Amino acid sequence: MLTAITGINWGDEGKGRMVDLLSENADIVARYQGGNNAGHTVINEYGEFKLNLIPSGIFRKNVINVMGNGMVIDLAHLTKEIRNITEKGVSITPENLKISDKATIVLPYHVELDILEETRLTEVTGKPYGSTRRGIAPVYSDKYMKKTIRMSDLFFEDDLREKVENIVAYKNLLINKGYGADPVDPNEIMDWLRTYAYPFKPFVCDCGEILQKAHEQGKNIIFEAQLGALRDIDFGIYPYTSSSSSIAAFAPIGSGIPGIKLDKSIGIMKAYSTCVGSGPFTVRMTGKEADELRKAGNEYGAATGRPREVGAFDVVASKYGVFVQGADEIALTKLDVLSYMDKIPVCVAYDIDGEITTRFPLGLRLDIAKPVYEYLDGWKCDISSCRTLDDLPENARKYVEFIAEKVGCNIKYISVGAKREEYIEVK
Repeated sequence: MLTAITGINWGDEGKGRMVDLLSENADIVARYQGGNNAGHTVINEYGEFKLNLIPSGIFRKNVINVMGNGMVIDLAHLTKEIRNITEKGVSITPENLKISDKATIVLPYHVELDILEETRLTEVTGKPYGSTRRGIAPVYSDKYMKKTIRMSDLFFEDDLREKVENIVAYKNLLINKGYGADPVDPNEIMDWLRTYAYPFKPFVCDCGEILQKAHEQGKNIIFEAQLGALRDIDFGIYPYTSSSSSIAAFAPIGSGIPGIKLDKSIGIMKAYSTCVGSGPFTVRMTGKEADELRKAGNEYGAATGRPREVGAFDVVASKYGVFVQGADEIALTKLDVLSYMDKIPVCVAYDIDGEITTRFPLGLRLDIAKPVYEYLDGWKCDISSCRTLDDLPENARKYVEFIAEKVGCNIKYISVGAKREEYIEVK
């Protein structure tokens, strides 16, 4: 069984929690895109973790975790992430963590370029892209310019040094002569690679071969996405997107088995809306209303710690996300967070210059869209102990049923608390 677990909205929907839960029956969990520009929060018997690079199956002792060719990997950050996890008793070895030989390395100058450009945009236009300033856009740009270092390059030091020197000479045209920053020293880049990249040589392999063999043996493989449909480079709210493809269809490509088709796509969405980063967010709450929801849901970015924008559940955006992800079923997270509300707003349509639409727009039409709300009755009680749909209060069930009908997809899982066991599987 090949299953993709993806985000329906702007990211931060709770994918890590669901991967951690569903990986109990998995043989492999594979990340297939992105870098350390977003985080997946997982709470289990080892503690609370915010994973930026490592697949969320790492806490299962019999699961192999793959970092696929579609990823861009800051190996200094990965070093720190592994240390933080292993200090709490989790074993990470070349046996349970595999890094694709085709994955791209995020180098220090990519981070510098990201900061330089976001700073320039802020100062000149006042409209930065909302980057996490971790080098993601610059490294993906270099990947498609064919001017990056890949994990496989680490095994040939003479050739690696020549590549580094040639690439750094090219990058300095922009860093030094464009932005006016100090030029990059290729010797420092080589030292960085020896310090942070060389220790990962034992983890590097042909992940496509591993995944292909597992598929032929009928193994259960979960593909873990980063961010959500609305941050996809092609189908998201461009240019306020990530620089990779976060949709389910890219999972086999970004993990190393492009010729294989998925069996299932599970979309993750919150019971309300959140957004980190810049760009249009039609259901944005402000003031006391936003503060209450942000506090109730502890809505701060897992990678950056930035306060998330919060808002009502957005049917228009979510229905579009279900379509883009080809979702077969939905996992609805953080239903418990809404338990404090008397009346729960749901955005059921957009008003665009007097035109009421349920079709998700892009570009200027999205910028000027205004939400059209319906209000559902709240349930005003703790639901964290509920383990079946019948256990939920009537109004909570009605809320779930309303959302499922509006987005046109069956809700299979409902999280009612942050702990691993606090969820409902709808039979």
